[in-house]
Formats: sequence, C-alpha cells, structure tokens
Amino acid sequence: MNESSRPILTPPNGHRKVLLHSCCAPCSGEVMEAMTASGIDYTIFFYNPNIHPEREYLLRKEENIRFAEKHLVSFIDADYDRDNWFARAKGMEWEPERGVRCTMCFDMRFERTALYAHEHDFPVMTSSLGISRWNNLAQINECGQRAVTPYDGLSYWDFNWRKGGGAARMIELSKQERFYQQEYCGCAYSLRDSNTHRRRKGRAAIEIGKLYYGADDDA
Repeated sequence: MNESSRPILTPPNGHRKVLLHSCCAPCSGEVMEAMTASGIDYTIFFYNPNIHPEREYLLRKEENIRFAEKHLVSFIDADYDRDNWFARAKGMEWEPERGVRCTMCFDMRFERTALYAHEHDFPVMTSSLGISRWNNLAQINECGQRAVTPYDGLSYWDFNWRKGGGAARMIELSKQERFYQQEYCGCAYSLRDSNTHRRRKGRAAIEIGKLYYGADDDA
C-alpha cells in the first residue's frame, strides 16, 4: 500500500495521542503503519494473558517488540497473569469461539488497557484485534466501549482496520516482515479445539514455534 495514497485518520474528538492494545505483530503491523502515516502519536500496550502456552505467548510478544523497536514505537509490556484469566474463564471451557468466553477475554484485556490509558493520560484507546477476519468486530467494539465507560475523557476508537485494503496489507506486511504466524486464536481452549478439528481432517497437530509468514516463498 502506498503511504501517499492513505487517507488521513482522525481519532475520536480530534485527539492525536492513542494507546493501542496489540494482540500480536501480524494484526498490529498494519494498524501501526496506518497510524504512523496519519501522524498519530501512539503507544503499544501488550496485555494478553489468554495466550497459551507460555512459549506461544513469548513468541507473539517478542515479534511485536521487534517490530515496535524497528519503528521506534513505545511498547508497554503488561503482566502475564494467566491464572487470573483461567479463573475468569472457569465454567466457559466448552463455549464456542466468538461466544461468551471470548467476550470475557476481550473485556479482561480492554479493562486493563483502559485503566492504563486513564492513569497515563491517554484520551483514546483502540485495538488491533478487530483487523482479523476470525474475530467478531461488533463483539470487540462492544467490549471496547464498555471498558472506557468508567473513565471520563477516555474514548474507544472503533475504527474498522480491515477496510480500505487494511486486511490485505496485514497479510502483505506479515510476509514482508516474516512474522511468526499463529495457527489458533491464542487460548488453551482454542488450541484444543483447533487440534480436534485438525485431527478430524487428518492433519497434524499445531507445532508451536514452527510457522512463519513467507517461509514457503523461498521453496
């Protein structure tokens, strides 16, 4: 995507300072690029206690840090309080993807993001979660709006990062940067269900740490 052809994005109320909740480098890469092209002053907030196991969590976080450092973007590394996440997910272990367990997960991550934004004078927060076609954008935005409600002066930016070629650029950039390519949403239950589906299709189980975007291009 040619940066000169990008529309200038305007966060809510004309603010130029944004806290970006990032779930991973592949999803946040295009969002970062778009905000940079619009001259938005943003900071990445990485809070994803849902990601399981820890090796997968570290791979996703390290890729995100690598890309942020490359572009001199501030990166906030939040706690990996997975015990808290599992406690909140109790009773929802067999809920389907995009159901109430995912709502709980988005709520938990956005609540912490909103608190940080409030405590550090960010007037706007947003997330890269919505750029993935696997996620329910309306569900994500509802959780984002709910998270900012307790804080006067804090807005959730519900911009659709998929539109205007954003989703295609996400894949293009991921291959260009050879980001680590996640094969499941992130949580233990998503990993379980993804492997169950793969077994039914006669496919091998997911190998954590194996797949990178663009890795087959040299074959």
